[in-house]
Amino acid sequence: MAQVSVTINGKIYRMACEDGQEAHLQGLAQRIDDSIHSLRGSFGEIGDQRLTVMAAVMAMDELAETQRKLKSLEAENRSLRETRAAVIERRDQVEAEIARRIDETVARIESLAQAIEPRR
Repeated sequence: MAQVSVTINGKIYRMACEDGQEAHLQGLAQRIDDSIHSLRGSFGEIGDQRLTVMAAVMAMDELAETQRKLKSLEAENRSLRETRAAVIERRDQVEAEIARRIDETVARIESLAQAIEPRR
């Protein structure tokens, strides 16, 4: 396990993470810190704990919206896959019908050709 020091709201926290995830964890901490600073700019000094809770609520709101969008996209993807499968099935049916009609036409042409061919 790797150890990372992150700074959030002016305080340094030592955290553990999987090897190779250090930069990701630092990026997440930076996003939280940025949210707190943005809230401080909007609301002023309303207390560190309150700013941190508001930043957490904003993060959860963003997560909930992202999850809602993901579910919507997954449903759309399922629908598109089902539509694609139906289109492929219909195309296969049409191709089979065309092939059957071509075979029938060939048989008729051959029959006509034999009928009009001079007998030897």
